[in-house]
Amino acid sequence: MSYAIQWLRSLVFNAQMYLAMLVFGILYTPAAIWSREGAIAACHAYCRWVRWTAGWMIGLKTEIRGTPPTDEVMVAPKHQSFLDVLMIYGAMPRGKFIFKAILKYAPVIGQFGLRIGCIPVDRGKRGLAIKQMVADVQAGRALPGQLIIYPQGTRIAPGVKAPYKIGTGALYRELGQPVVPVATNVGVFWPKRGIYRHQGTAVFEFLPRIEPGLAVPDFMQQLEDAIETASDRLNAEAGFPLGRP
Repeated sequence: MSYAIQWLRSLVFNAQMYLAMLVFGILYTPAAIWSREGAIAACHAYCRWVRWTAGWMIGLKTEIRGTPPTDEVMVAPKHQSFLDVLMIYGAMPRGKFIFKAILKYAPVIGQFGLRIGCIPVDRGKRGLAIKQMVADVQAGRALPGQLIIYPQGTRIAPGVKAPYKIGTGALYRELGQPVVPVATNVGVFWPKRGIYRHQGTAVFEFLPRIEPGLAVPDFMQQLEDAIETASDRLNAEAGFPLGRP
């Protein structure tokens, strides 16, 4: 298939994806106002919609490997594009993200994100946010679910190396919960920026959990090794040349 045709298919797909977000937001607003469960159902339905339309509109299949957690854990995924946000949320029953505070003002995303229990964090104030979040969890005020935190803090393209931020280690130490690393090759098919989407199979893989009790430096090293090694393997499986940004 020519690049031009796939680009046009990608453009149409992207347009309907954001239009569908608005439609789902309107249709599910009464349910979301009524209960958190209504907001969760809306987000799961939208995740299924995007994955389904990606398969037949642009030829991008998605696959979940490993066992998604259903208990109270932290989840630390590799972050490469918007698609991995949808894949990880759709795979778990009660996911809740730590996300940039500015997103709480975004239409639909902000309102539903707060309703499902996502935790907004101000840039430059992560230390205060982590202390408050830990206090909420320990006091029983935080909503139950799987806490999703991106250990590198932002989207990182395949093959690009970026540091793992200590906030994940601080939460691991203070919350005393297991951490489930997650690897992906989503960015090979769905780049961080741009319209074009490649055909293929994007994989999201839940890895063996890291139990609490490690020293933070040891935990951070084990987390990075697990995610980067598995993501490199998935990138190679997708035909991406290792070591090339």
